[in-house]
Amino acid sequence: MVEVLKIREMTLGKGKPKICIPLTGKNEAELKEEVSTVKKVCCDIVEWRADCFEEIDDVEKVKRMLRELRLLLERIPILFTFRTSSEGGEKEISAEDYVELYREVIGTGDADLVDVEMMLGEEVCSILLRCAHDNHVYVVMSSHDFEKTPDKETIVSRFRSMQEQGADVPKIAVMPRGAGDVLTLLAATNEFTERYADRPVISMSMGWLGSISRISGEFFGSSLTFAAAGRASAPGQLSVRDAEYILDILHNTENE
Repeated sequence: MVEVLKIREMTLGKGKPKICIPLTGKNEAELKEEVSTVKKVCCDIVEWRADCFEEIDDVEKVKRMLRELRLLLERIPILFTFRTSSEGGEKEISAEDYVELYREVIGTGDADLVDVEMMLGEEVCSILLRCAHDNHVYVVMSSHDFEKTPDKETIVSRFRSMQEQGADVPKIAVMPRGAGDVLTLLAATNEFTERYADRPVISMSMGWLGSISRISGEFFGSSLTFAAAGRASAPGQLSVRDAEYILDILHNTENE
C-alpha cells in the first residue's frame, strides 16, 4: 500500500494527481512575476528550477531568493531543483558544488522537497538523502532520458532502486520515439506501483506524443504532473488551465 505524503496542505499519493508549476525566471523580477501568475491559477506545488537563475553561483543570493519565494508563496509547497545539463538543465555543475548547494538550501528550511538526480551516483544521493531527512525535507529522486524510452524492465528496476535508496518520491521522465514507448512508460509505472511501491511515484513521457501520460496518472500510478503557467520547463507540458480541466474531468468520471 502506498503511504501518502502530507506536505503543508497538500496530500501526495492519493486521488487526483497534483499540479506542479515550474518557476524558471532568470532573476528576482521574473520569479516574482511568475509567482504572481501562479497565485491566480490552480497550483498544488511549485518547482523552483534554480538552474535557470542567473545568480545560481552565489549561494547566499540563492538562499535569499528562496526565502523570498517562501514568503510570497505562503502555504504552497516548494520543490527545489537544480537540473544538470546532462539531464536537460541550463547549466553544468560539479558533484561537489551540487552537494554544497543542496546542503545550504536544505539547511534553510524554506524548501519542502528537493530534487536529487539518481545518475549523480549512490554516494551523492546518500549524502543528500541523509541531509534532507535530518532536516525534515522530502527527496524526489529523479532520472531523465531525453533521447529514448528504456524497456519496461529497466524503468521498473530504476524505480525500485530509487525506493530502496530511500527516495521519498521516485521520478522518471523519458522521451518516446513512437506511441509504443508511451505505453511502455505507462505499463512500467503501473507495474511498479501495483507490485512494489510503498510511496508516491511520478512518471511522464515527454514531448507531444507523451502528453497523455501527463494527465493519466490516476489510472497508472503517477501522483503529480507538471504544467506551465508561463514558460514550460520540459517538452510536452500542458498549460496549467488545460491540465486542471482535463484532470477534473477524468477524476470526476470515477464518481458517475
